[in-house]
Amino acid sequence: MAEDVLMVERRPPVCVLTLNRPKARNALNSRLLQALEQAVATVRSSKDLRALIITGFGTKAFCAGADLKERQTMSESEVRNFLYNIRCLFNDLEELPLPVIAAVNGVALGGGTELALVCDLRVAAAGVTMGLTETRLAIIPGAGGTQRLPRLVGTALAKELIFTGRQLTAHEALTIGLVNRVAEDGRLMEVCLELAAEISQAGPIALAQAKFAINRGLDVDLRTGLAIEATAYEVCIPTEDRLEGLSAFKEKRKPVYKGR
Repeated sequence: MAEDVLMVERRPPVCVLTLNRPKARNALNSRLLQALEQAVATVRSSKDLRALIITGFGTKAFCAGADLKERQTMSESEVRNFLYNIRCLFNDLEELPLPVIAAVNGVALGGGTELALVCDLRVAAAGVTMGLTETRLAIIPGAGGTQRLPRLVGTALAKELIFTGRQLTAHEALTIGLVNRVAEDGRLMEVCLELAAEISQAGPIALAQAKFAINRGLDVDLRTGLAIEATAYEVCIPTEDRLEGLSAFKEKRKPVYKGR
């Protein structure tokens, strides 16, 4: 793994991935993309993790999206291949069976906002700026922004934000539901770790199935969504964790879940 462009810190049950290209505003270049792909694959196979946090190094930028300086050196076919790889990475992140939290530590425009959208939860530092600004460069969001933003904030508002390329403050993002929380006074990582710790108290199989049911249910009618939920619930019934939860409740103690 290219350790210099991606910092990986395992704090079981939490893992923190830090994009480490501060001079390029933590923009995604080919090396960082490859490092992220490897890290996501490792997280997916890890049994001791319950939550993943993604952030950027420093306080100025979360992620500036694709590295446009690198893109200037690419042919049209190379650009298409790079975008394909970003979409695959973002889809893999979205499909991880554990909750993913974006710790938006600085400016997150274009692909940076798209990366945040891929995450299950978003916590922003008080001074950050977010937005899908691609139309200002005569392109459109190309890593899922046109699809994920409407599902999160509604179609009309998403169209307005994408058509205008408007930039939002952290508190504006909170108001429209783009972020879950705003962390004041430099407490971003503290707030994210507290949230991850709270999530980690739940059963890991239940978390994975809840995430699956929510994500899959968003794109279908209610009746089909309820069927998806029922199927996901069935997965939880025969698990040791479910029995442990019942025993812990009866014995008035904290449950010890093992993901089995």
